[in-house]
Amino acid sequence: MNSDSLDNKINIVTLGCSKNLVDSEVLIHQLKRNNIIVEHNSDNFDSKIVIINTCGFIDDAKEESINKIYYYVKAKIEGKINKLYVVGCLSEKYKNLLIEKIPEVDKYYGVNYLQDIISTFKLKYYKDLIYQREITTPGHYAYLKISEGCNRKCSFCSIPFIRGKYISKPIDLIVKEAEYLANTGVKEIILIAQDLTYYGIDLYKKPSLSVLISEISKIPNIEWIRLHYAYPANFPLNLIKIIKENPKVCKYIDIPFQHISDNMLRKMLRGTKSEYIQNLIDIIRNEIPEVAIRTTLLVGHPGETKKDFNLLKEFVIKNRFERLGVFTYSSEENTYSYCNYKNNIPNKIKNERFDEIMNIQKEISLQLNQAKINKYYKVIIDKNENGKYIGRTEFDSPEVDNEVKIKNNNLIIGNYYNVKIISASEYDIIGKLVE
Repeated sequence: MNSDSLDNKINIVTLGCSKNLVDSEVLIHQLKRNNIIVEHNSDNFDSKIVIINTCGFIDDAKEESINKIYYYVKAKIEGKINKLYVVGCLSEKYKNLLIEKIPEVDKYYGVNYLQDIISTFKLKYYKDLIYQREITTPGHYAYLKISEGCNRKCSFCSIPFIRGKYISKPIDLIVKEAEYLANTGVKEIILIAQDLTYYGIDLYKKPSLSVLISEISKIPNIEWIRLHYAYPANFPLNLIKIIKENPKVCKYIDIPFQHISDNMLRKMLRGTKSEYIQNLIDIIRNEIPEVAIRTTLLVGHPGETKKDFNLLKEFVIKNRFERLGVFTYSSEENTYSYCNYKNNIPNKIKNERFDEIMNIQKEISLQLNQAKINKYYKVIIDKNENGKYIGRTEFDSPEVDNEVKIKNNNLIIGNYYNVKIISASEYDIIGKLVE
């Protein structure tokens, strides 16, 4: 490839989670260091080379990835693009099948694709700059991946088969990356991993997330540190103290409980019991009364009885989670559930249970949001949309949580403002700038 070639422009299409996004950002930076022009998630066909970073976690994600591959295969057949490469979770999991079924793709790579892609294009791999990346989010916030893989044995999850065993990234390298992000203008760091709370056990022989957070919080330009995907089993209680006392750490934590019925927790191989989960929630709430807890729940797993589901509904009603997502069970090859349980919950029942939980949560969310009216919050502005500025409080993560909408003519994206809440619906909040 050379700078004068039409092929010197690459479109990277990222699907799936924020961890995939970070991988794409690292690849983009490596390509740009080689003087390649890179587009991200472009809808046009200016780039004659397309790399699709796929997700293969659940049925919906797999379907989205396959549809996107076929979309660009069609574009290749029509001469709109010249080369098509597929990387990431889907091709890690189904590489041989994809080669057989969709041979029009020039090459498939798994999840550890970076050096292979660079080698395919005969470019230089900048190993010493691996902590640098091209931010594709708004410039004031960025995701920071602290580990790869997962050692948990959840019965329904294929991530360990796709991503491998848990590997913590050393603290000094993470801090170096965080400093780099801060120097590019990032003010909010969102720590992500398949399992935040396991961080450091493989590397330092003890949970080390609290130490890592303390080090990142020393970086002057970082104002918010947000925690995503903290596994509940063996939850390090010193983390609660960090969230409570460190002013840079958002009073926000994402803990995927998945279920509350002991029957289901056992079938899901979650390593927790209902009493433990409720005690953990109570401790967090007592220590940090203003905390926002985000969780995800799984309905329709094999063996989930009406009694199990009723316990789950009572759990949601009792704990009034600030943020809640629900998934319906997807049978994933090679997982414990796939091999040992009959997928015995009809899709109709799964969807009905999904709707029931979400309707309960919708009312809870409305009540919690309306309780914010006439209160004041520090809000970071993410974007301007249709004449309104869209921002978030420390209790909201980008893309997945509530937004604060503000009518004003002269706010600066990426800046923090003091905002008074004047009205609220289930998922949106209207605020007024406090001069």
